[in-house]
Amino acid sequence: MDTRTDTHQPAEAKPDPMRIERLCIERGLKMTGQRRLIARVLSEAVDHPDVEELYRRALALDSRVSIATVYRTVRLLEEKGILERHDFGGGRARYEATDHGHHYHLIDIETGKVIEFSDSQHEALAEAIAARLGFRLVGHRLELFGRRAAPEAATPPRRAPKRRSGEGA
Repeated sequence: MDTRTDTHQPAEAKPDPMRIERLCIERGLKMTGQRRLIARVLSEAVDHPDVEELYRRALALDSRVSIATVYRTVRLLEEKGILERHDFGGGRARYEATDHGHHYHLIDIETGKVIEFSDSQHEALAEAIAARLGFRLVGHRLELFGRRAAPEAATPPRRAPKRRSGEGA
């Protein structure tokens, strides 16, 4: 199993700041200055930011950007198939670019951390299930929600039951 934690790039590689802008141009979108800024922020993200976080990051680069512009741009990029929307819990949609390959998500329900992974066994199983039911698989999504298991050593030892008075020693 190939496991990557909350990033689309190998640790040593830097994200391509023009990736999403190029996708926009390929799909015929007019690129305004603020769209370029939002595309850059999204391209540089190594997490799955929500719109509020995208706005904070864009605002740090240009104080003229508005939250409404961020919302409109994200909606447009989602409609054009450039961004994928996820509901990882917590009441906010989170986003990632659609062009970084097929992978799955494991969400830590206590911290909100998202761990990305690929698994060829899951791919094969999904295809087999679709075929068995008479379908050709054209897409699928897997999001797992979990809580990190406590290490064995952290489990307190079991105590012997207390003796009742009058029991022999």
